[in-house]
Amino acid sequence: MTDPTGKTAVITGSTSGIGLGQSRGFAQAGANVVLNISGTAA
Repeated sequence: MTDPTGKTAVITGSTSGIGLGQSRGFAQAGANVVLNISGTAA
């Protein structure tokens, strides 16, 4: 993967499982992360 620093990643299902892992990974690598969740109780 190329360097994600300063790029934006849109992650769906970011409250658990693969989506959670991906959102953490992108954020730690320097990307701007947009999270999408279903429902209001997160």
